[in-house]
Amino acid sequence: MKSWEAVLIGPQASLHQAITALDKAGLQITLVVDESRRILGSLTDGDVRRALLRQVSLDTPVTEVMHRHPRTMPAHSSKEQMLALMERHQLLQIPLVDADGRMVGLETLHGLLQARRRPNAVFLMAGGFGKRLQPLTDHCPKPLLKVGDKPILELIIEGFVKAGFHRFFISTHYRPEMIRDGIGDGSRWGVEVQYVHEDEPLGTGGALGLLPPGEIKEPMFMMNGDLLTNLDFAKLLQFHDEHDGVATMCVREYEHRVPYGVIQTDGVRITSMVEKPAYRHFINAGIYVLSPEVVHAVARGRQVDMPTLLQEQMNQGRAVNMFPLHEYWLDIGRMEDFQRAQAEVTGLFHG
Repeated sequence: MKSWEAVLIGPQASLHQAITALDKAGLQITLVVDESRRILGSLTDGDVRRALLRQVSLDTPVTEVMHRHPRTMPAHSSKEQMLALMERHQLLQIPLVDADGRMVGLETLHGLLQARRRPNAVFLMAGGFGKRLQPLTDHCPKPLLKVGDKPILELIIEGFVKAGFHRFFISTHYRPEMIRDGIGDGSRWGVEVQYVHEDEPLGTGGALGLLPPGEIKEPMFMMNGDLLTNLDFAKLLQFHDEHDGVATMCVREYEHRVPYGVIQTDGVRITSMVEKPAYRHFINAGIYVLSPEVVHAVARGRQVDMPTLLQEQMNQGRAVNMFPLHEYWLDIGRMEDFQRAQAEVTGLFHG
């Protein structure tokens, strides 16, 4: 288990600092403690996402958004007692305290239960030309560019394997033989990898029509093959399963700051003036969970982008949900992104 002490923050911390601690520890919880390590409150992965959906400012004190009465257990509790409490209250983590109420440990459901093998397929899009990364991609497809000592696509696969997924499909177009030779059949990870090939680019959603329909019976992950993230994919699947929707799109919050004073008017009269305002939006992060009916809705050979495909589902009255990411996420689309990935990969995807 990762060090539980990394989840501890003081009551003076901001929401931004809490998210940083949550992501660094990787245990899906942050605990606010006093100088004696007595627990003042908790902030879970779900709490953070709900705050982001409400567009709470990252400068907000963590004490304003934390849960003030988290459940705890004595440090000497048995595994069975901890599992019973976690199941009864649907907890993923339980802080352990001594006789004086000071925190001395943290147990997680993942640590108490063995990771189970999941039947859901994973579809990775690896057919792009990567033109903005030329000349690096002149002779190598972008998903095979190395970040640290491993190709991007390998890092993605290993993240899914770690979460218990073992069925992979990869779409190819540009230099498909290099993708096939570089990744192989998945045997090195103990998983199965199959390939589908786009003779002509079919857009970000068209390759779904190339998948064997009889093999997609559960919600399926779909992800661009040029992304780096330490997202907990099992957590994303759980979110999809718990919400009534045919698709779940991962989103990131994007802030655009206008470098000038913005003037609002009514005719010639100025009604308000805002100096250098910031506008916050959710953007598509290129990671989806799709129900089988969405996958099967794409005819073989059809050219379609994912926003169009999902809009069609919404036009038919079906729900498409969003899952806000606060985890590490980087779209390696430009040379500066690739260079940034080299600097940030250590410690995020190794060890």
